[in-house]
Amino acid sequence: MISRLHGTLLVRDPDGVEVETSGGVVYEVEVPLTVFQRLPKAGQPLQLRTVQVVTESSVSLYGFVDDLERRLFKRLLNASGVGGKLALSMLSTYTADRLARALVEKDVTALRQITGIGKKTAEKLCLELSDKVEDLAVVQPREDGAPSLAQDAVQALVALGYSFAEADGAVRAVLDQEEVESADDLIRKALAGK
Repeated sequence: MISRLHGTLLVRDPDGVEVETSGGVVYEVEVPLTVFQRLPKAGQPLQLRTVQVVTESSVSLYGFVDDLERRLFKRLLNASGVGGKLALSMLSTYTADRLARALVEKDVTALRQITGIGKKTAEKLCLELSDKVEDLAVVQPREDGAPSLAQDAVQALVALGYSFAEADGAVRAVLDQEEVESADDLIRKALAGK
């Protein structure tokens, strides 16, 4: 099992990166887009935490910058119907902490934004994983109902024409900075911040 790679980044491509170790061995590693954006330029030293996935038809190596991403990826793989490609797509759409929050909060709307996940799959993933990733979610303690307030506000902003990513970002920014009394209050503050 390959758990870490340390070497020089040879190829930096969204479809996969190549890392040469000091022993001269070159590994091809698939990384989510959220990790790819943080990689150094080709020729620079790089250390990746990795997960090796072996199936009947392939052996794949997935790389991550921090341990939170790797632990979440492993837990995603334990969900029924989730393979390496879908888990990679999930972590390409959202950062690890945001994805964990979406699962814990059972935010089906957020999960449906991921390529390859429909409503039924999103609901199934929430049921199966919400308890299993709770320790990975960086959720600020809030009074009961805050996740549903956030979901309601995001849905309202999407209905007003904002993209899901814009709506989600605006709502999260408000929740991280101030208290809200209702979904309407949250929507107003999110619109004011845009």
